[in-house]
Amino acid sequence: MKNPFRSIRIFWGETILELKKATWPTLRELRESTVVVLVAVVLLGAFIGIADFSLFQVVNLFTDWVRG
Repeated sequence: MKNPFRSIRIFWGETILELKKATWPTLRELRESTVVVLVAVVLLGAFIGIADFSLFQVVNLFTDWVRG
């Protein structure tokens, strides 16, 4: 039977090796990327909020017409 701890140790070692190969962003790049993500989240949230409100109003209009 295979030793599970050996497999974990090999996996951990390979993970550390790959993380050392990675190129990590500078503080400035990280800050700029964070700002871009936050702006995108705000814009997408505003779009979804407006779309949700608009569709809710359209559904209410149709249901009011059906009720007569």
